[in-house]
Amino acid sequence: MNKDLEQFERRIIVTGGAGFIGSNLLLLLVPKYPDYLLVNVDCLTYAANLSNLRPIENHPNYVFEHVNICDRSGLKECFDKYAVDAVIHLAAESHVDRSILGPADFIDTNIMGTFNLLELARARMEQKASFRFHHISTDEVFGSLGETGYFTEETPYRPSSPYSASKAAGDHLVGSYHKTYGLNTVTTNCSNNYGPYQFPEKLIPLIIRNAREGLPLPVYGDGKNIRDWLYVEDHCRALDLVFHEGTAGKTYNIGGSNEIENVVLVRRICRLMDERLGGGKREELIEFVKDRPGHDRRYAIDASLIQRELGWKPQHSFDAGLKATVAWYLDNEDWLDNCISGKYLKYYEEMYSNR
Repeated sequence: MNKDLEQFERRIIVTGGAGFIGSNLLLLLVPKYPDYLLVNVDCLTYAANLSNLRPIENHPNYVFEHVNICDRSGLKECFDKYAVDAVIHLAAESHVDRSILGPADFIDTNIMGTFNLLELARARMEQKASFRFHHISTDEVFGSLGETGYFTEETPYRPSSPYSASKAAGDHLVGSYHKTYGLNTVTTNCSNNYGPYQFPEKLIPLIIRNAREGLPLPVYGDGKNIRDWLYVEDHCRALDLVFHEGTAGKTYNIGGSNEIENVVLVRRICRLMDERLGGGKREELIEFVKDRPGHDRRYAIDASLIQRELGWKPQHSFDAGLKATVAWYLDNEDWLDNCISGKYLKYYEEMYSNR
């Protein structure tokens, strides 16, 4: 083994590390664990941004590899090159609307990409029996809730979109590799994340960007769809805990206990921006548009298992987290503007015109 690698206690591949959650996770892990080598494997799709990682890009325990998880030979080179002993798997096509427009990329990345990682992890088990595989998933695999109740780790899967179906398939693959091959796996299913570095196709940064520009604020259907919101820093702390202390073979649900109707959330963002920027009432920009197909009505997570077993709980209230998020995007307008390319504008027009 290369002597430079021997200095590290662990050598971990983090897939999708240039994306929203991946960036925030690496910004936490790299300085916290100087004895770990963190290898960011990302193919740099439209939603990835290496500028997110400038604070850590020169750290001696961080390295970036431009590799697509659908490229098994490229992945194998990374596994071999760094003598990897763990994977934290965040890479995914993640936007429901895009999965409705074109599901093929979601099948390739979320199912076949996960399969490639599992196969390479299974091969590494022969050299490192304790190889750890942490799979990050979504509450959308459970489908839609009624007016009451919560998703638990025992809730049956009922995915509604090509995105959630592809993530459900990945979850089942991970579970099967634990049961069949004895791979040391943990899976986490989280609620809607928000915070810095999120690509502006997602609801909160989209509304911030449009409200800043005085553009219509599109809200699907009657706006009464309910989501449970989780501040990304709280999510990353939970991922750190589960990776290190979660029981092999288990799934942990991670939620923020912040249920809110979409239209109520949009109004709150508008009021925060009115306070920050002044000017007219941005709520007047709200525009109800045709609902998307298969739109789940309500998500809500019971996070009592991770709280009970690992001692995790959110540290950010929703009011504080949302205020900090709005402030971050307004204080980082160059970052936001750099996301708005011709491709994004074409996608936006395709999604929201004539609805």
